[in-house]
Formats: sequence, C-alpha cells, structure tokens
Amino acid sequence: MTSVFSAHAQKPQVPKIIDKVKTDVARPKLVVGIVVDQMRWDYLYRFANRYGNGGFKRLLNEGFTCENTQIPYIPTFTAPGHTCIYTGSVPAIHGIAGNDFIIQTTGKSMYCAGDTTVQTVGSNSAAGQMSPANMLSTTITDELRLATNFRSKVIGIALKDRGGILPAGHSANAAYWFDDLTGNWISSTYYMKDLPNWVSAFNKQKLAEKYIKQDWNTLYPIETYSQSTADDTKYEGKLTGEEKPVFPHLLSKMLNGSYKVIRTSPYGNDLTLDFAKATLKNEQMGRGTDTDFLTLSFSSTDYIGHNYGINAVEIEDTYLRLDKNLEDLFNTLDAQVGKNQYTVFLSADHGAAHNPNFLIDNGIPAGFWPTSRVLKDLNKALQQEFKEEEIVLSLNNYQVNFNNQMIASKQLDFEKLKKSAIRFLRAQDGVANAIDMENAALSSAPQQIRERIVNGYNYERSGAIQILLKPGFFSGYSSTGTTHGSWNPYDAHIPLVFMGWGIKHGSLNRQTSMADIAPTLAALLHIQEPNGNIGSPIEELLVK
Repeated sequence: MTSVFSAHAQKPQVPKIIDKVKTDVARPKLVVGIVVDQMRWDYLYRFANRYGNGGFKRLLNEGFTCENTQIPYIPTFTAPGHTCIYTGSVPAIHGIAGNDFIIQTTGKSMYCAGDTTVQTVGSNSAAGQMSPANMLSTTITDELRLATNFRSKVIGIALKDRGGILPAGHSANAAYWFDDLTGNWISSTYYMKDLPNWVSAFNKQKLAEKYIKQDWNTLYPIETYSQSTADDTKYEGKLTGEEKPVFPHLLSKMLNGSYKVIRTSPYGNDLTLDFAKATLKNEQMGRGTDTDFLTLSFSSTDYIGHNYGINAVEIEDTYLRLDKNLEDLFNTLDAQVGKNQYTVFLSADHGAAHNPNFLIDNGIPAGFWPTSRVLKDLNKALQQEFKEEEIVLSLNNYQVNFNNQMIASKQLDFEKLKKSAIRFLRAQDGVANAIDMENAALSSAPQQIRERIVNGYNYERSGAIQILLKPGFFSGYSSTGTTHGSWNPYDAHIPLVFMGWGIKHGSLNRQTSMADIAPTLAALLHIQEPNGNIGSPIEELLVK
C-alpha cells in the first residue's frame, strides 16, 4: 500500500466542495431563565395532582427534566445559587461565597451585590446601591453579549436585588429589583441614569399596593389542601401584627408606609410576572436579529418558605398560584415570540429543610443549632487558651470566620487556633464534623462532601473552618419556619427542566450539577462557556 508520505504517492483527495457554506448560526430568538427561590425538587411532584396543564406539567410533558441535579458546593444560599446557575462556576472561583461574606484580610462584612460607588435609580432609598462588581467571573449572559458583539439584549428581574443582578451578568442592558419603600421597580446607575419611560409608567400603576389591598386567602377551599399540615400549627411564623398564622392574611393592615409585606405573599410572584411581561413587550425581547436573554427569579417562594416552613398551607397555595403564573408566562411567550422559537429553563437556587420540631414530633431526628450561643462559648474557650477576646468574628455561612487582623497583630499560632476551634465544635450537640478548609480534600468526610467544601471555599471570602451539622439540624433559635445552607439533599437537590427550541423531550436520572446549566446553554447557543465554568453540557437534552 502506497504511503501518502511517499515520493510516489497518489495526489491526496480533496474534500468535496460544499456548494453553499452556511454562515448563520441557528439559535432561539429568546432564552428565558427561571429561578424559583427555595424550590425543592420534590415540589415538581408534591402538588402535581393540582397543577394545570400549562405550567409545571407543560414543562415536564414538552421539555426535558434532569431529575437528579445537585448543588456542587456549600453553603447553599441564594446568591451563590443564582451565580452558579449562570456562571457554571462555584464560590471558590466566582467569589460569591454567600449572601453576605467576610473579607478575611480586613474582617469587614460584604453584601454580595453591595456597591457604594453607584446610586439608586427610581427611588430615594439606598436599595439601589447594588451591582455585579463582587462577582469575579462572567455569566452565560455576558458570553451571549460578547458573542453577538453586544447586540443581544439581556435583562434581569427579581424582587431580590441579588436575584436580578447576578444572573444578568456584568454587561447586562438592565437589571431591576423591588424597592420596599416606594413599591417601585428600581435599578442603579451601574446600568442607567434614569428608568426607561415604560418602567416609570409601570410603577405609576401602583400594582404592589393594589395586590396588598386584596389580602391573601387560599385559591381553593382550604379543606382541599391535603398536602399540607393544618392551617394553624406551631411550626409556622406569623406576619407582623398577626395573632395567628392563619388565612386570611390581612396584608392590607400591614402597609404602614412600606410595601415589604408583598414579598411574603404570592402577590410578589404576580408582580414579578407582570413586570416581566411588560419587559418582554416594551423591550421587544425576542423580536430582533440576535438572541435575547431574560433572567427571571421568583423570590416570594423563599420568603414564604422561611416564614411558614415547607409543609404549610401557604406553601401549597403559593405553588398552585405559581403554576398559573408559569402558564401565563408561557402563553405570553408563545404569542409574542412564537412557540418553539424560544428556550426556557426552570431551576432553583437551593431547597429547604423540614422544620426540626415538625420532624421531632414525627419521630425523626432533628434540631436547632444555637449559632449565637456557640459563637459566644467558642470565643470564651479560645480566650481561656490564647488570652485574647473575640478571636472569632462570626459563624456566618456555617463557617468559622476568625479575626485575622488581630491574630496577626498578636502573633497567635493560627494552626493551633484552628485545631482548638475544631476540637471545641466537634464536641457540640448537632455537629457532625468541623473541617479545616485548607485541608478539606484530605479530611475524613465522604468524598462528595469534601468536594463541596473545596468548591465552596474562597480563601479571600470564606471562613477557615467548615461546620457540618447533623441531618435535620439547622442554624437558628426560632422554632418556626425553615431555612437552608447545608449539603443535604433537602437543600442541594434542585429541579432542572428545559423546554422549547433545541430541546428534546425526555428525562434523565444520572446525577447532573447546577454548574452544568451554563455550559449546556453555551452548547445550545454555540457560544463560549463563562470564563470560570467547571460544568459540562448535558448532552442528552440537546437536539443534535
């Protein structure tokens, strides 16, 4: 056989000439990313017998569901969750180590989206002094803007500032969030000097006030809420001014110069949807020559969950109403953009635990971890050994944040300090383990937990010791409601469903990661992955 490298080789074959080279990249007209704040994975099915056909069921029946999507880091909070979804990265890289975190060199607390160099647009409050500046990596929305030479329009919306800002990225056209003082949708000078005329007109409708004055009763007869505990239980928190946590919730009596109460009601989701629909219409999203991207976070589910816990009638009612919100949104997208002309995904930033007293009353191990008391006792124990006060600043994010400036100035033995703190914490009720962050990969914790600690550790913004509580335990004194933040499935197992342009119909049970969402979108759109991405495309859901 003649070698192609031989002097007497036959002339190499040339590729067949393609008659016409296709230069246009096929993409959807619009991508809509939906994050439901504090949505546990099982909510897809827990209330399914009462969902309509156009919301959650449409997602499942027409789209592709990844049934075992896990958060790949701890702590599991709102800001890191939204950031991971859109960056494909983890706190170790993207830098959003919590909703709040401590700059370890200075000991100063930093809010994830806080930025005093910018000013509020749309209100006289300080609620607009926010930007994505603390996020260290790009988002998939940034990469879309870069890929289209900034022709793609990107807008972020959420009641929570961090839920609107972080997903939209550094280069967004706009991000909007809710101002409790005025009831307006606001922004910051990071994005614009003045609100667009249509936003000002929307705010003049005073929809927040109108919703609040409706009060909150159940959507259906209360006796039909079979997936919930009784309406009045010791596991539920009360709204300000209420004697009992029962329906109807007289929100109209709670205005009192602030619109904050709308957050802890499903009307917060209604208002978010109203504003999203106005954005789609007035910004002509999905109508241009390049793909646009709307990031949308429903925040009220988190406020309601924190207050009432996951078994309350209030949660069931909220998700039945959210199901209708989703149907309305999808119908709007069908009409304005065109069915199968857009791609939508739905996920969550974290889940939530059962109320510990609820578990205890049903024979399941659980408990509350008294963080403030443990911090006080830990500092007392360290003071006895090292002769200095306030050696630990905080146990925020289930981490030991040391007073590093003082430790350096007093020349204390840091390694010895860590060992003493770990020994103290491991002896506390409710603690499963306490792990030195810098040596987490070599710890005795299970591999999956070790990886999540490593992924969540940003040495500039995270504490030096990670505290792991026993299953069913969480931080706090309150005996009502719920929270999140741990590695456990109730906090880390989230829904992930894609639907629309370029998406197959089906389901997947192998484990996927929250960090896989951004690279999957990059593959769908044929653009570069975010620059801190560690995830992989979920190939099974993409049309080849």
